[in-house]
Amino acid sequence: MSCIAMAQVFPSRPITMVVPVSAGGAMDTNARLVAEGMRIALGQPVVIENVTGASGSIGVGRVARAAPDGYTITYAAFITHVVNPAVYQLQYDVLTDFEPVAFIAGTPWLICANKDLPANDLQGLVAWLKANPGKGSSGTAGPGSPSHLGGILLQNITGTRFQLIPYRGTAPSIPDLVSGSLDMAILDPITALPQFRGGRIKVFAVTAKSRTATAPEIATTDEAGAPGLYISPWQAIWAPKGTPKEIIAKLNGAVVHALNDPDIRKKLAEQSYEIGPRDEQTPEYLAAFQRAEIERWWPIIKAAGIKPQ
Repeated sequence: MSCIAMAQVFPSRPITMVVPVSAGGAMDTNARLVAEGMRIALGQPVVIENVTGASGSIGVGRVARAAPDGYTITYAAFITHVVNPAVYQLQYDVLTDFEPVAFIAGTPWLICANKDLPANDLQGLVAWLKANPGKGSSGTAGPGSPSHLGGILLQNITGTRFQLIPYRGTAPSIPDLVSGSLDMAILDPITALPQFRGGRIKVFAVTAKSRTATAPEIATTDEAGAPGLYISPWQAIWAPKGTPKEIIAKLNGAVVHALNDPDIRKKLAEQSYEIGPRDEQTPEYLAAFQRAEIERWWPIIKAAGIKPQ
């Protein structure tokens, strides 16, 4: 009866949404957009709390230990709920210590190259890499980052070998990619597309099953000759394990309301995040999707021997 009573009055005070990254980046920006849309639906503020450290595991861990009453939730991501548990010794289980609330959106990354590289498409890039084994270089944002995992996946699928060069993020690799001291990189659209449209780099493919709305002229990896080369970092919302189903339903409804807002959809699209259809916004979808991502990526991460930095 206590759970039913709580659900009937929920929420009666502000909700804290823990975002496990620093303020100001794309993930934080997206979280604030969704939080504002949820506020309108719930009639209570959804307050962002940025809790950083250990690739997001500090903030996520705080939510895992929070009271399961719906008043503390996390806006987290592919890194925190798929990559981290394969790399770190966490004090929580990403599958059993959380209740899925809703999948938000994903952003397929792009296979990019220096404009002077002697290849004009993905098949040409693969041929060049095979002709120069171990000599090519691909910039990454460090071990376990999407750019690093994308590079490993590219090697595995195409049978190529090249150096993976760590940078402090994707943007710092751009000067070297433009100058030619770096051969290639797998980059997020926000970083890559301005350089591509300015004629300063090449883009060979989008790492997804379908072309993106932000760059429909760019072929998918399936079309370009590397089927299955998909890397689309995503974001979602979870609550602590044991949060009553009625409260999860109310939180989910607020997220759905936010994602239906044309202004929020437009601003997420400006960040190159693509919102899926309504049936991809349920807690059940997020649970199944996360499990599938873990089954796909953990063997790749562990085989690569990625360690905490």
